[in-house]
Amino acid sequence: MKNTLSEIKRGTQRFRQHWWVYLTLFVSVDLVIQLVAIPVFRLMTTYVLQAGAIPFVSYQNIMTLVSQHPLVVVALLLELVALLLVIYWQFAIVLLGVRDIQNGTISVRHLLKESGQALRQLRFSSLLVLLGYFVLVIPFADLVFRTPLLSKVQIPAFILDFMTRNTFLLTVLILFYTVMVVLGVRYLLALPLMVYKKQRPRVALANSWRLTNHGRWWPLVARILLIGLVASVVMVVFYGMLVGIQCLLDLLPGKLSLVTAIINLTLVQLGSECLAIWIGVVTIQALTTPLGNALPDHPIAFTASCGVKRVLAVAGSLIVFVTLVSASFYLVGTNRRPLTISHRGVAEKNGVQNTIPAMEKTHHLHPDYIEMDIHETKDHQFVVMHDENLKELAGVNKAPYQLTLRQLTSLKVHENGHKAKIASFDDYLKAADRLHQKLLVEVKTTPHDSKDMLTRFSHRYADTLLRHHDQVQSLDYRVVTGMRKYAPQIPVIYIQPYNFTYPNTAANGYSMEYSTLTDDFISLAHLQGKVVYAWTVDERPVMMQEMYNNVDGLITNNLAELNSAIQSYENKQSYAQRILNYIMVIPGSQEFEP
Repeated sequence: MKNTLSEIKRGTQRFRQHWWVYLTLFVSVDLVIQLVAIPVFRLMTTYVLQAGAIPFVSYQNIMTLVSQHPLVVVALLLELVALLLVIYWQFAIVLLGVRDIQNGTISVRHLLKESGQALRQLRFSSLLVLLGYFVLVIPFADLVFRTPLLSKVQIPAFILDFMTRNTFLLTVLILFYTVMVVLGVRYLLALPLMVYKKQRPRVALANSWRLTNHGRWWPLVARILLIGLVASVVMVVFYGMLVGIQCLLDLLPGKLSLVTAIINLTLVQLGSECLAIWIGVVTIQALTTPLGNALPDHPIAFTASCGVKRVLAVAGSLIVFVTLVSASFYLVGTNRRPLTISHRGVAEKNGVQNTIPAMEKTHHLHPDYIEMDIHETKDHQFVVMHDENLKELAGVNKAPYQLTLRQLTSLKVHENGHKAKIASFDDYLKAADRLHQKLLVEVKTTPHDSKDMLTRFSHRYADTLLRHHDQVQSLDYRVVTGMRKYAPQIPVIYIQPYNFTYPNTAANGYSMEYSTLTDDFISLAHLQGKVVYAWTVDERPVMMQEMYNNVDGLITNNLAELNSAIQSYENKQSYAQRILNYIMVIPGSQEFEP
């Protein structure tokens, strides 16, 4: 512990002496990734998919791409290779930059030359190893240098929620994360070995495993945990001080309180970035200690070259300007109320999902839409049901396509201490019409559906759905294209549980699982005139986060909580409260954007 505290102290001395150089290094690299690399990769992907007439890439159409569009697959794989190289360059230039700053020898030209050499030492055979390594250690590497290029490498929250409700799957999940953490720690030194010692990935991985063997991994973990603890204490004190000061400044007359709030929020953003960079510098020192102190023990006097000074001036001015603009827009911007959408027609477990009694109770909470699901039955009718098997809710081990509508509507379903009869889609529509309740109808499809299912659905219900201002959504893209063909005036939402690129589809909008939804995706959708709904958002912090990200609708099981969160969001708040909301919500949901 004493040695770890000494290392933190030395790292802090290094950071304090040349904090402005570290700030420029980290933020400049981040801006290159955000403003150059990501847009270029997005344009490349868009061009490739448009050339192949492919609207989107997701787990749903991988096999179709492989079998029918081999050239597109080759192009996307080449893009993945380029992505890996950019990620490695980002990590390398930060590590090399920190070392050069400590040695007092940093030069923009030399840094670019060294990082280029680090790239050239890679071989094609190393790329798969490198990909696996990045995926493995990204949660740890994110402490040192963040990369949004791998931000989608995560398990969606709805899958985690499903797995935690099953004992066997929960055990598998715990074992999986345990193995991932152990491997991540044991291989954490591989990246510094690749960059500093110029070792190939396979050799670096083997050496990292050796250097963390026989209990030598624990001091490394202890250092990182202590660094995180110190940073958390500093962050709480710093944020608390600024919010407390703003509480007093809110008493100032006129627009003085707004001006001070902009300054304080700017300090919050810049302070957060400085703290993140401090964590990076100290953590890099912790990582290099087992390698034989790649960084010197004491700070070395540093004189900036003309090139470095120019970069410092440009980067510093850009950071301050964009941060001030961002803070101003946040504090004076208008609040955008999202649509409230009740998931499967229930709220706070007030009934059985997708049943008329639950819809009637939920209607009293005034949702903008009630989301519900339909399946085709054996006799080609439509029943309101989410699951593809009735066992869990009705105790019958049958699928909707195996029973007629009459048989299905004679069954009772049980959930949340309530029971109700299964409803036909016709009856559900009539009940919604009587209540003047708009619906978001999810069309569930299976391989057993009749060939003309969507045609019959459109011809039978299109006029009613249009008259009631309802919307349709589906996980199946064929439903999206079919509805756009047969009933083009009805808004159709394409559900995305997980997608690898921004889709270019015929849909009017997207319904995205919230843990994989980003503000960047929302902004791109809005530029194309498409709406974005987030599902399933049941916790207040996530609700606030999505509202600050300007999502168009929130699908939730906790409608009363959502109504309360929206009321709090829309109410006129003090600037101190708005800054506190920013601190509690925004930084955890996105990369640094000054």
